[in-house]
Amino acid sequence: MVKVLVPIANSSEEIETVCIVDTLRRAGADVTVASVEDSKLCVMSRKVKMEADVLIGECQGQDWDCLVLPGGMPGAESLSKCAALTELLKTQKQKDKHYAAICAAPAVVLAEHGLLEGHKAVCYPNPKFQAKLGSPEKDRVCVSGKCVTSIGPGSSLEFACKLVELLFDKEAADKQRDALQMPAAAR
Repeated sequence: MVKVLVPIANSSEEIETVCIVDTLRRAGADVTVASVEDSKLCVMSRKVKMEADVLIGECQGQDWDCLVLPGGMPGAESLSKCAALTELLKTQKQKDKHYAAICAAPAVVLAEHGLLEGHKAVCYPNPKFQAKLGSPEKDRVCVSGKCVTSIGPGSSLEFACKLVELLFDKEAADKQRDALQMPAAAR
């Protein structure tokens, strides 16, 4: 069973979060949503309330096939400040396992903690975020080794399907793309 951890915080981007969780679960992944807050209930960036499965501390010491960070501000800053999440991400990289981030999270979380060193990446097209990446790529979804990044809410399904492809296979990803009615340009 493919195990995926999706950490969230107050003001995380809900479109990104739901696309990631839903698409990976449709593909058969065991997805755990973990709050980095003191409560499982998070109020997302557009005031949608989302309840996590667990608090982030309950995720330490477990083996994850992928950690996937949604963006949203200041949610990404809360993810970045979470010591337990930073430890999980660094362990994931050390084990040469997949980790991924979308929107602001590649710049605000991954770059902030040195997790993009030696990797190409993309993020939300804000000059402040892009400066943290040095020379961001031009793709909507960027795969660099075990690190996967994407630009924002509009690329959420592409990002999630690319994760399905990497964690399962291309056939599983194409099945999700067809079921989700994704246009050819988004494949």
